[in-house]
Amino acid sequence: MIKNKKALIEAATGNRDREARRLVLDALESALKSANPRVILRRLITLEDNTLKVDDLSLDLGSGEIYVIGGGKGSGAMAEALEEILGDRISAGIVNVLKGTRDTFRTKAIELNEGAHPIPDHRGMEGTEKMLELAREAKREDILICIISGGGSALMPLPKKGVTLEQKQEVNEALLKCGATINEFNAVRKHLSDFKGGQLAQEGRDKRILSLILSDVVGDPLDVIASGPTAPDTSTFSDAVEVLRNYGLFRRTPKAVREVLLRGEKGEIPETPKPGDTIFNKVNNLVVGNNRMVALKACESLRNNGLNTFLLSSFIEGEARHVGRVFAGIAQEEALYDTPLPKPAAVVGGGETTVMVTGQGRGGRNQELVLSACRKMSGLDGVTLASIGTDGVDGVTDAAGAIVDGRTYRWASEKGHLPTRYLRDNDSYGFFERVGGAIKTGPTATNLNDLIILVAL
Repeated sequence: MIKNKKALIEAATGNRDREARRLVLDALESALKSANPRVILRRLITLEDNTLKVDDLSLDLGSGEIYVIGGGKGSGAMAEALEEILGDRISAGIVNVLKGTRDTFRTKAIELNEGAHPIPDHRGMEGTEKMLELAREAKREDILICIISGGGSALMPLPKKGVTLEQKQEVNEALLKCGATINEFNAVRKHLSDFKGGQLAQEGRDKRILSLILSDVVGDPLDVIASGPTAPDTSTFSDAVEVLRNYGLFRRTPKAVREVLLRGEKGEIPETPKPGDTIFNKVNNLVVGNNRMVALKACESLRNNGLNTFLLSSFIEGEARHVGRVFAGIAQEEALYDTPLPKPAAVVGGGETTVMVTGQGRGGRNQELVLSACRKMSGLDGVTLASIGTDGVDGVTDAAGAIVDGRTYRWASEKGHLPTRYLRDNDSYGFFERVGGAIKTGPTATNLNDLIILVAL
């Protein structure tokens, strides 16, 4: 699962640091295995006679057809699992998966179409158009099963009339660089789309819709995960305009984008469907996996290895470097005063941070979080901190995240790689590639936010 696990452990210069690294990496692997969409769906879904049971929900399949649509980083594995469970009951389907991953999945009735992430492309748009066609053509007695996971916003693009995909790409890139939260990002994306913000449910009105959702958003808000294609939208055109203004982006966005948003604000373009709309009467949105689930699995691994373990929160948000310094402070408290838990101890966190990019380097929020912590952790023995994205991709890099211990800062500085300089340039990836510490998993076919693990022996 972690391709360079052995090298990461052996890179530590002391026995206690090596053991701390092993414990952290073991817990991360245990969490990632539990996040596998096939594992999740096969545990929750059963087919008994003509009844589909998903956890506590029972759905009579009737005599209609079953169509599967959706997209996201975990949707290829979800499609595979659904075919294993439902077999030839599935008539057809179209699911958008991450570019370069289609051949890793085996499906028969469900077509897998590759798209780009985090910046959407035309292949993704073509797949999304096919999904809408299926939703429109399905009969009243048919069932649409939507499989939705993190990354779905970029993988299921369909710009509003008057806006080109290239213009939407430009807005996406600007929002990525400015440090917008996922909620802010999606408020804009939904109002530049004819698919997101409940508009898929609108096209599939009068049909039964079952959405199986892997949440990559803190708190699991249905309207934000993959921009909520089958969920009521609580944001408005005015919210989208406000987000762009707050980040100083509105005047720099393409004219066509500004015009669409302002027309929507005036009521000249219909709003996305809101809570209480009757189009959602036959829609069931079920979150089948989230960050808390994988955080608890990491805690279980650590406890089984004899560590006093505490789940700090699965709702962590904020600037990555600020969160990193908080975890470094907890590391100091553990190392020096044996609190908040007696050693050997582990503190686990989950959620999703952001990065305000001001430098020219490469990196991601998890690598930046860990890099920002290593100075305060300097000199602490037997203390290790790691943070990863459960999708295996941190920023626009091939690393899932990074790991440091109490010797990382001094060792790197002596080699001429001053962590503060790399941090100033948002070049966390450059730092860890040169000094070691980048965690490599490759794409994991899932996305349940980020995991942060601190161990103090």
